[in-house]
Amino acid sequence: MQIPWESIFEVTNIYAMLCWLVLLFAPRREQALPLLFMAGCGLLALTYAVLIVGLMSGMFDADGPRSQDFSSLAGVMALFDSKGGATIGWIHYLAFDLFVGIWAARNADHRGIARWMQILVLPFIFLLGPLGLVLYLGLRTFAGKSVENGIAPS
Repeated sequence: MQIPWESIFEVTNIYAMLCWLVLLFAPRREQALPLLFMAGCGLLALTYAVLIVGLMSGMFDADGPRSQDFSSLAGVMALFDSKGGATIGWIHYLAFDLFVGIWAARNADHRGIARWMQILVLPFIFLLGPLGLVLYLGLRTFAGKSVENGIAPS
């Protein structure tokens, strides 16, 4: 089955950007982050799951070379050398970066870190994933209040 990979890429990219804007600027009411978690991460993860299963099962055309070899660099490169593989890989990044961003925001709120400080770090999680996480962990070390056992539950 032919899949409109470029359209899926564009829609998921815009959707993730909107989720990040909500995370950065919307009021953090009690149900806001759980809703964002399900509507943002959940929907991106579901999209990823449907697409990766369809691609790996052969139901969807990758629109380029298709690889199922995740055990070698050459296999992973072959997967990303198709529109389908690159789109699915990007959705993977979008879902996990948003997950980490929501965790960091909840953790920062729990530790009493001011929103303006969070807004300085969260875009790095969105744009640079692990580097943003390292920046947040540094921020919480120096700006956050300690919590019982040193670990915030959320």
